[in-house]
Amino acid sequence: MTNEEGRTLDSGALKALAHPLRVRIFDLLSERGPQTASTLAALVGETSGSMSYHLRALAAHDLIQEVEGRGTARERWWERPKGRIDLPGPDESMTPSNRAAAQIVTSEFFRLRHETLMAYLNRNESEIPEEWRDAGIIMTTYLDLTVEQMAELKAELSGVVDQIIARYKGQTGPGRRRVTLRAELFDLSASLTNTEES
Repeated sequence: MTNEEGRTLDSGALKALAHPLRVRIFDLLSERGPQTASTLAALVGETSGSMSYHLRALAAHDLIQEVEGRGTARERWWERPKGRIDLPGPDESMTPSNRAAAQIVTSEFFRLRHETLMAYLNRNESEIPEEWRDAGIIMTTYLDLTVEQMAELKAELSGVVDQIIARYKGQTGPGRRRVTLRAELFDLSASLTNTEES
């Protein structure tokens, strides 16, 4: 399956993904590219048999796919299809089981995201090639916006990210490292903000 435009997970795919190990598998395939059950098992400390079971469950809902022309009958290679995946957040209109699945998937994705960020922050400088040491950026700011301004900013940020993806997509050659680009924009709970001027 190829879906360059992106895909919002339906209830079946969401439930298939709603297992911490499957979210981790999906995340590893996104981060590291094609893997076998054996290589994934080594990365997460599971058996190859257990990993094969979870891979088949993900493949049944087109969350992952077998890499064409690679591997053997005994050792299959798996990859995440190209394109964006949109996760529906837990929603009052969902059935209780779909809402629970959405909560599991969303929580696990963000737990792994935080884990990756903390690993980056806590790396020893000696582990990072010198030319990469000051290449990254972590930025947080606070703004007071209307909902219309926030929607406009969201569109601008999405446009910039889409341009960057198009510019570097499929790039090969020496000197490359896998990087993660994160963008977050959300309103804070009213109980946390006080924008009244005194």
